[in-house]
Amino acid sequence: MKLEKAIVTGGAGFMGSHFLRLMVNKHPETHFINLDKLTYAGNLDNVKDLENKSNYQFVNGDICDISFMNYLLKDTDAIFHFAAESHVDNSIMGSLDFTKTNVLGTHVLLEAARANKVGEIVHISTDEVYGDIPEGCSKETDILNPTNPYSASKAAAEMIIHGYEKTYNLPVKIVRGSNNVGPFQYPEKLVAKFTTLLMQGEKVPIHGTGRNERTWIYVEDFARAVETVFEKGKVGEIYNIGTPYIASNLDITKIILESFGKDESSIEFVTDRPFNDSRYHVDSSKLRELGWNHRLSFEDSIRETVKWYKENKSWWEKVYMRMKK
Repeated sequence: MKLEKAIVTGGAGFMGSHFLRLMVNKHPETHFINLDKLTYAGNLDNVKDLENKSNYQFVNGDICDISFMNYLLKDTDAIFHFAAESHVDNSIMGSLDFTKTNVLGTHVLLEAARANKVGEIVHISTDEVYGDIPEGCSKETDILNPTNPYSASKAAAEMIIHGYEKTYNLPVKIVRGSNNVGPFQYPEKLVAKFTTLLMQGEKVPIHGTGRNERTWIYVEDFARAVETVFEKGKVGEIYNIGTPYIASNLDITKIILESFGKDESSIEFVTDRPFNDSRYHVDSSKLRELGWNHRLSFEDSIRETVKWYKENKSWWEKVYMRMKK
């Protein structure tokens, strides 16, 4: 598919910024618009290196504004929909924001895309829509069983997408991503938070026993996977994005502590969430059949992330200053 104009929603966020960087540099013939509302986790420093690129443009806007979206989506060839509220703890404390952004925002985007006959949409969902799986791997055909307001809002968005696919024949592909790690991640997520806390001489808080297991992937591998789905995936299909690497929060914390020469005395076990899924793990064989494979191992992805935060103290110090306001 030839791309002249593409929109990346949430492109100032963690995952969206890495995808934008990949695409802007790889496809100079395409005009990429970074649409971001710049809520607390949106940060233009994440895409500062793109500012002078002739094929890049930033637009500050809200995906929930139908008039604005109808205007912006004129003559758009593709949309990569990263914009979302994504932190589970925040969804437990304030779930309505998640419904508004993740459900209503996706609905508005779909309606504007339909009205403007957008060529293709890639929607970024999450493996959390599958819910807790004690063993095995989640496949794209599995029944969704979300267990918190965040994952429920992402599952609801997928249901609206399916409705638009069937009713309006809207060309959408869905990816369900595993836990991402890497540079520019807002320090509310485990690796970024624990690394920056340790750099400030503080202990790291682990929910419950820390035995909850997740699939982990480096963000640049994830970005390449989204590109692969766009270029080779089939419209109307769902693709899991993950690696074979499954590890507990405690396992990851030990790797982080090692990089600082610290032991488990730097851990503080805190009260767990009201409900915390014990295990997520996805089967990504469908995606691998398209020719994609991850490049960075689990251990290297954690170590590379820690290294970046150590070398980019000025970035996260500015973020912490914003958090305190």
